[in-house]
Amino acid sequence: MKKSLVVSIFMGISMVLSGALTMALTPTNKIADQKEKINLEVMIPSNFGDWRIDRSIIPLQVDAETQAKLDKIYNQTLARTYVNSLGERIMLSVAYGGDQSDNLSVHKPEVCYYTQGFEVMKTLADELLTQYGKLPIKRLLAVKGNRNEPITYWITIGSKAVMPGIDEKLQKIRYGLTGNVPDGMLVRVSSIDPDKDKAYQLQTIFIQDLLSSVNNSVRTRLIGTFGI
Repeated sequence: MKKSLVVSIFMGISMVLSGALTMALTPTNKIADQKEKINLEVMIPSNFGDWRIDRSIIPLQVDAETQAKLDKIYNQTLARTYVNSLGERIMLSVAYGGDQSDNLSVHKPEVCYYTQGFEVMKTLADELLTQYGKLPIKRLLAVKGNRNEPITYWITIGSKAVMPGIDEKLQKIRYGLTGNVPDGMLVRVSSIDPDKDKAYQLQTIFIQDLLSSVNNSVRTRLIGTFGI
């Protein structure tokens, strides 16, 4: 048998085995199918603490192309603006996806704002101290003309809040090794304010008020379970 034929047969067998192994190792069991169905409109209260929905504000809409991408990633999204008794406003955006495999992943605000014409700067990985543990967050500053929008956001993969990037990838791998596909959530809080430090302080208060206003089940969906 010619050497070239042997090599071709070997390569063919290797490709078949590789494909079979990939299929065997590809997780197919969706964690979302084992959980209670999410309804973001019900989960997130319209009033809590000193905050209530400002119904005079219409949330900004993304362009059609970005919206089409979001529809592929997320099963549900929620966008609201809240206002307190001092007239201070906070924008809240929550997005839930039942499939956070390598093919589908949360759409990070860094990318979303950039595609909307913002310059994204001053990116900072941080921890937000809540009544329930330390929440890994990212702080951003998005600028477009005279609009300065400080942003705080975090993501959950499965049962844990993780820092976007390597930690996020490792969490997906942990689920994948058990044959499971995790669900995920992105929670973004932002405000229009030229003073980013003041904005971040207000956002922290808003987040703490929100977390203390919901029950354990909802809170676990929003920030995961610390220490797991």
